[in-house]
Amino acid sequence: MIDPRPVLNVIGLLVALLGVTMIFPMVVDILRGNEHWTVFAQASAITVVVGLALYFTMDSAGGRGLTLHQTFLLTTGVWVALPIFGAIPFIIGATDATFTDAFFEAMSGLTTTGATVFSGLDNLPEGLLFWRALLQWIGGIGIIVVAMVFLPELRVGGMQIFRSEGFDTFGKILPRATEIASRVAWVYVGLTGACATLYVAAGMSTFDAASHAMSTVATGGFSTRDASFAAFSPGAEYVGALFMCLAALPFVRYVQLLDGRPRALAQDSQVWAFLTIILVSVAALSLWLWNLQVDWEAGFRKALFNATSIVTGTGFASADYGTWGAFAVVLFFYAGLIGGCAGSTSCSVKVFRYQLLFSAIKSQIQSIYSPRGVFRPRYQGRLVGPDVLNSVLSFFVVFFLSLGILAVGLSMTGLDLVTSVSGAAAALANIGPGLGDQIGPSGNYADINPTAKWMLSIGMLVGRLELLAVLTLFTVRFWRT
Repeated sequence: MIDPRPVLNVIGLLVALLGVTMIFPMVVDILRGNEHWTVFAQASAITVVVGLALYFTMDSAGGRGLTLHQTFLLTTGVWVALPIFGAIPFIIGATDATFTDAFFEAMSGLTTTGATVFSGLDNLPEGLLFWRALLQWIGGIGIIVVAMVFLPELRVGGMQIFRSEGFDTFGKILPRATEIASRVAWVYVGLTGACATLYVAAGMSTFDAASHAMSTVATGGFSTRDASFAAFSPGAEYVGALFMCLAALPFVRYVQLLDGRPRALAQDSQVWAFLTIILVSVAALSLWLWNLQVDWEAGFRKALFNATSIVTGTGFASADYGTWGAFAVVLFFYAGLIGGCAGSTSCSVKVFRYQLLFSAIKSQIQSIYSPRGVFRPRYQGRLVGPDVLNSVLSFFVVFFLSLGILAVGLSMTGLDLVTSVSGAAAALANIGPGLGDQIGPSGNYADINPTAKWMLSIGMLVGRLELLAVLTLFTVRFWRT
């Protein structure tokens, strides 16, 4: 029988900490002279009290190491509990959102998806806009820790290949998570500060710069404007593209860089593969836009920003790329299923899995025309074991099977084909905007029916936690062990 007390103890602490962070948007509203600050005061009090009550109630189990099953439960439980409390300001705040809409928005924020049900963003209280960005910023650093500490230990989707990076301390997983989070936090805060500074230099207000910097480094995509980046200067697009790329690189490489090991970043094959994908996508889109008689600088800038946004799963938009023609739409759809590097804030399938898949295919082809030879897949010069390959192949199967099931489920609620398929992909890959007039870059998810919103919320959760970490909880054997 799984003892849930250590799991609930940690969840209670994190819920209380989430309540404390509500002080920041409260201060923003106070400084802006908005009476809306009382909403965050109330939400903070509720969240902190409930979180501390849960923490102290389960404190008798604190200090124990987590078992494998408890770690699976904790990984998913945190991402279910936090959106519930993160939704409170939306319910009692200026949006007067239903619980379905509020939970959808909070889940989208914490999973850094960027899909929104709110319109009229330009007129919402600044504190509420800041809270949306802060949710993404919190979710961004949270998923880095999950990817660097928990998923390698859980052997999910081939992530165990990164245990050699020095994070294989399962028996002390919580202390190790705290240590890694503290080191990554310096990099994370530094990137956010640098991004905000350059946004201000590009013409954004201090508030817009801070909010967009948090969403950019988290590769989240929540904006303070309905027009997203179309409301800002061309310089802001270049800054955004740069920091979306930086946020999609492995954060462990930044830590190693600060430790005086710059070669680790330069020699990481997934970094070069990711940058190549960005360059090819931008080049193809630029040529396409130039062929459509778009000014060369504007065409390059729009291609650079929007392609980077979709590949990294950020979801910002500086133009309605749905009007760029069939080629651009198809390219954006498939580019969103690639993602950035493992151990980054980026989402989707991740570059390293495609590298491992292609390496396995190459080995199979070699063994066909040289049946007496022995060919083994390699990753960065190292032999890849069958357990890693099985995990990666299982991930691909589950990902695209889940994509199909979710798309069919959405269509059964009455959504059209484009909205169902692109919405399923946008949720599972945590991209944010889908395709079409309803959920495309110029629309939002406000008019999606409640059933579809819950399906998409589950899709965001499952996709953000690499699918198998969540689906394992629904097996009978997991609970019987």
